[in-house]
Amino acid sequence: MKKGIVSKLFMLTTLLCMLILATIFIGQTIFFKQYYANQKVNDIETSIQSFKKEYIKAGGDVQTIQKLEQDFYQENTTWITTLDSVGNMKYANDFSVKIQLDSFRNKDFSNRVINIPLYSFIGLEDLQRVRFNLEEGSRISIDGIKIDDTVVPAILTVDNRNFTLENMQLSKKLYGKRAATEPSPKGSSQIYLTGKIKKLQLPLETLGSNIYTNRVFIERIKQFQVNLILKENHNSYAETLDYEENNINYKIFIRPIKDTTGETIYIFAMTSLQPVDEAVQMLEDYYVYLIIFVLLLSVLASFYYSKKIAKPLLQINDTTNKIANLDFSETIPVTSKDEIGTLSHNINTLSTTLHSYINQLQQDIEKEKQLENTRKEFISGVSHELKTPLSIMKSCISILEDGVASNKKDYYFKAMAKEVDKMDMLIVDMLELAKFESGTYKMEMDVFYIDQVIEYICEQLALDITNKQLRVHKQLSKVKVVANQHRIEQVITNFITNAIRYTPENKSIIISTIEENEHVKVCVENQGAHIAQEHLEKIWDRFYRGDTSRRRSKGGTGLGLAISKNILELHGAEYGVSNTEDGVLFFFYLNKKE
Repeated sequence: MKKGIVSKLFMLTTLLCMLILATIFIGQTIFFKQYYANQKVNDIETSIQSFKKEYIKAGGDVQTIQKLEQDFYQENTTWITTLDSVGNMKYANDFSVKIQLDSFRNKDFSNRVINIPLYSFIGLEDLQRVRFNLEEGSRISIDGIKIDDTVVPAILTVDNRNFTLENMQLSKKLYGKRAATEPSPKGSSQIYLTGKIKKLQLPLETLGSNIYTNRVFIERIKQFQVNLILKENHNSYAETLDYEENNINYKIFIRPIKDTTGETIYIFAMTSLQPVDEAVQMLEDYYVYLIIFVLLLSVLASFYYSKKIAKPLLQINDTTNKIANLDFSETIPVTSKDEIGTLSHNINTLSTTLHSYINQLQQDIEKEKQLENTRKEFISGVSHELKTPLSIMKSCISILEDGVASNKKDYYFKAMAKEVDKMDMLIVDMLELAKFESGTYKMEMDVFYIDQVIEYICEQLALDITNKQLRVHKQLSKVKVVANQHRIEQVITNFITNAIRYTPENKSIIISTIEENEHVKVCVENQGAHIAQEHLEKIWDRFYRGDTSRRRSKGGTGLGLAISKNILELHGAEYGVSNTEDGVLFFFYLNKKE
């Protein structure tokens, strides 16, 4: 039993742990990467929606918008910026050059000051070179494309310094791959402008979170600008793109919105999926060690788990085996509040209940044996009690039939009548005792003065008291009691008759009532011989007279005290008998009437 259940639980738990481990491994290597990417995309989509609302609320406040971009990066590890209608970063003045244009026939640009972002041409590593070659006052030429009234430069050339900056992606589209006969995008045209550098603005290199440090992000913005410029219907440009560079996957988010002026601008965001790629790669490399560790942990946990569950089950099995063999000496310790603890508690309760019922059954069997012995004694006693009067009657009948002592007929008839009365009394007492012992008799309670009842009984027994020249001392209290008056009269009559019967001539009988709180103690004490200690409890039995010869010289049926006992028990009253200094005391208690 023990080996079987432990082994089964150990194997099942180990297999379950291995199944969970395999499921985790498959999920992490196959599904986790996709799940992570989708979850991150959803989170960024939600954040972009919030960014849109906050951007519109900012109303063009540069500091507020830059703070929004920084917070977005901190919360999502995702670069984000806003682009104008031609794809330039809106707030890139910190990395730009201002140019005072010369006079042109085209009035749109004649003597105009334009701001050209430099992130499209150089990176932060070229700042020193740019600072030297783009000095204020230097002449500069601009080759690019004009979209409406906006110039998007492709090549910047500084005169007299042989220094050129080129947006390679745009210049290739404009001057390399585009055929000379291919028309320019609607609303645009190539343009050549000249002018003078008015101001150079460069960012601080020490800013680690500066957007210009991420060249991949800048390159994607430049590519978006090229695509935007060369597309006709760019107002509906909105998509989420996948991009890979140097084996690193990126997600690009482009969302067009209308600013407060009604101009279409673009939210451009990019996030790297490299962390999850690195995590998955690390797990794949480390999983050999992880499997060994988890397997060992699973085996140890399974063994402990199976032993912990099996131990109370084995205790339950051992205890129930003992209960099956009627051994109730052992209980199951309840150490938990789960189903096993409840089962242990229920088995303990069942054991206690069975033990109690079996003990009760054994007691009932013993009582039945005692009852059988009582029946035998009862039959023996009845036979003995009836044997003597029947023998006397038989003798009297024989004498009368033979005509012997014919002059004493009246004497013999009176003797037979006396014996018939005794047998009649015996039968009445037996029937009354049987009625009390049946368990169906109900006592109806009365309220009466106990002293009046005692006085009445003494008057009824006055002749018997006088014949034996006895003295009766009464110490009675006038108090009401609750009891069945007729049956209590029967008990007191039995006690006083018994006292008269066993009190020597010229001795005393003391009858008293003593009030004790809510009870009244009724006492009948007679002078005379004591009852042996071993017989004190037996005198309440049927036909008991305190001697082995069962002499009938004292009279009575031997059932008076047995009847009194049953009456008092039906009242729920305490009763008893004890030897006193001068004789024997019978007593019982009754409830006082409040």
